[in-house]
Amino acid sequence: MRMSRVRYGVVGFALSLAVLSYIQRVAISQAAGPIAEDLNLSKAELGAVLGAFGLAYAAFEIPMGLFGDKIGVRRVLTQIVLFWSFFTAMTGAAWSYVSLWVIRFLFGAGEAGCFPNLTRMLSQWLPRGERIRAQSLMWAATRWGGAIAPPLTLLGIQLFGWRWSFVAFAMLGVIWCAFFLARFREYPADHPGVDEAEQALLAESAALVREETHGGWFKVLLRPQVLLLVLQYFCWSYVWYFFITWLPIFLQERHGQSAAATAGLAMLPLLAGGLGTLVSGWIPAAIPRRHIAVAAFAAVALMLLLLPNAGSAATAIALMAAISFCGDLTVPISWNACADIGRRYTATVAAAMNMFGNFSGFIAPVVIGLILQRSGNDWAPVLYVMAGVAACGAVLWLVLDLEGAAGDERAAPATGIEP
Repeated sequence: MRMSRVRYGVVGFALSLAVLSYIQRVAISQAAGPIAEDLNLSKAELGAVLGAFGLAYAAFEIPMGLFGDKIGVRRVLTQIVLFWSFFTAMTGAAWSYVSLWVIRFLFGAGEAGCFPNLTRMLSQWLPRGERIRAQSLMWAATRWGGAIAPPLTLLGIQLFGWRWSFVAFAMLGVIWCAFFLARFREYPADHPGVDEAEQALLAESAALVREETHGGWFKVLLRPQVLLLVLQYFCWSYVWYFFITWLPIFLQERHGQSAAATAGLAMLPLLAGGLGTLVSGWIPAAIPRRHIAVAAFAAVALMLLLLPNAGSAATAIALMAAISFCGDLTVPISWNACADIGRRYTATVAAAMNMFGNFSGFIAPVVIGLILQRSGNDWAPVLYVMAGVAACGAVLWLVLDLEGAAGDERAAPATGIEP
């Protein structure tokens, strides 16, 4: 008799939500031009609006991660998807700079906790070997969801205008919640479709996310390896947020591309990043992840230094695609480490890492807008700052030992004492 495969449906929920979340968050980058024109936004104001998402997303990450660890991912994911979908729709109702900033801030608050709780969901529903590859698939889905957002948004703008396009995107979240509530259960033992063989396969995974760690969640977050992990994630996120915020405007102003051409070109770095996450998930385990990450960050820094001298849009977008590929090699490595280190507090550790990543989502768009405004729209300083941040990521990985940190945690006694 064949083993049931309900866990693959859970992976399907994770992949579909990953795509949906990135479609909804990336759509504003393609709509930035019409929005800025309609609401009369300056470059600095547009940068602040783009950064509002990252500020709220970062601020609410740890509370939502703790919430998922406490009450379960089924309730948390349903609530946050409905919340952020509401504010996706409300983006189309913005009437001023302040109203748009507040709406985007609340949208970011709604998306907070999505990926930490998806990481916990995959950890309790998949054996370790499948979890690693599922993480790589999920992050590929985020990149590809972001890649299709620009042409989808452009099509929506042409058919309905930018305001109603956001309403249409919001309805996708409501549909996802309806299917999720009907089919998903918190643990394999709770699902009527899971047979004894699949339950036995997943028993260790279900126990992992219930296992206490030494000293409780606060001491877990203060471990040196966790701090290094979250800082390196900040470094890559600072670079990556350029692709989903300022890239269309960069291609239009620096390389004279039309809105239609920009929508197509802006897909390529995200498509390449998705390929990078897939490759990362299939790299043999014998190769130290630290070596992969150091090489990836060093390559990103070097290519960013070359980017200001790109003589054509084709050369520039090829370099950015290579940057995205290399940087995204580090993403599944980082997220897989959250379960090994966090265990009972998987979502909390993941939330802390994503919080730092999304602080960069607030800082990077704002800093880029200020640099452009003060330099007379000179994009070279923007790219040089990004290169410096990537170089910092390489240095952090030189001293970050995830394999050792995971091993130390498995050896540590589990007291279950909360701070």
